[in-house]
Amino acid sequence: MDEDSKFMKLALRLARRGLGSTHPNPMVGALVVREGKVVGRGWHRRPGEPHAEVIALREAGDSARGATMYVSLEPCAHYGRTPPCVDRILQAGVSRVICATVDPNPLVDGRGIGKLRDSGVEVEVGVLEDEAKELNRAYFKYITTGRPFVTLKWAQTLDGRIAASSGDSKWITGERARRHAHRLRAEADAVVVGVGTVLVDDPQLTVRLTKGRDPLRVVLDSELRTPPTAKVLSGGGAAVATTEVASSERRKALEEAGAEVWVLPERDGRVDLEALLAKLAAEGRISVLVEGGRKVLTSFLRRGMCDRIVIFLAPKLLGDGIDVLGDLGIDRISDALNLRILRTRRFGEDICVEADICSPG
Repeated sequence: MDEDSKFMKLALRLARRGLGSTHPNPMVGALVVREGKVVGRGWHRRPGEPHAEVIALREAGDSARGATMYVSLEPCAHYGRTPPCVDRILQAGVSRVICATVDPNPLVDGRGIGKLRDSGVEVEVGVLEDEAKELNRAYFKYITTGRPFVTLKWAQTLDGRIAASSGDSKWITGERARRHAHRLRAEADAVVVGVGTVLVDDPQLTVRLTKGRDPLRVVLDSELRTPPTAKVLSGGGAAVATTEVASSERRKALEEAGAEVWVLPERDGRVDLEALLAKLAAEGRISVLVEGGRKVLTSFLRRGMCDRIVIFLAPKLLGDGIDVLGDLGIDRISDALNLRILRTRRFGEDICVEADICSPG
């Protein structure tokens, strides 16, 4: 690995420390390197706080003059909640800047790089670019489309069942796989389930098997069947998405139980998923984990509102049971949803497959 890649890898590792706390801002890490030695480092912690470049420059002090800065995303050149990072870089006298990738935000989008170059700073772009885009996939999706990055997650037996015919589903996978599932929750801004899952499993949807903050828990419930005593509502941080036909009395009961109730447009008698994602994006929830159940998973796939799938495969067979997915409206193999496998990992006896959705055909 060349020196630029080595230091950029460190910058990306720093950026990842902001996982779960920076949205809707991107995760950014920065290093100031002088004569092959790191003299300053920083990462963006949360919106409104100093950017990674500023923190790294503060630590570097006078050593930044004539040094090289490695930053995982293009420095900003505009005033937002904080002053432009480019101005601070120029004031510090940094002579060379290595960016992993351009920031697609229309307020940035090459302007930071352009200003640095116009001021005589040597700039290189594209070192570990794919890794940088993957780290900030939710930010890139949000800033270019206005919608969150949506991941569907489920656990299944090898014969494609998510529960026995009785509805029992605890537990399909082992503890190591479930711990990783909790890590996925900790990385998400919101976790979504249908009311059927709430009624059958009464899940908490919190992060318990690993360190991390709890996401917003969202229940899709067009008729407000969620009991006010449901575990998902305990402790706050929960919302029930419903439609205008829902009972005002039930709405009041849920609000008194501490839940937000979102009244959204309906589609085919259910909460319109496009409206749901727009609501989440408006609240800065740009990374969404959908945990089911079957109807909800099918709806997201059928509407084309899923970016990634995470499947936990357990070495079990059930025979009769509840299938993972329902009708996707696909009649021919040529129309199947194609997946691009990103990685496979093993957690104990279980296998985890992560894949992105590709276009049909």
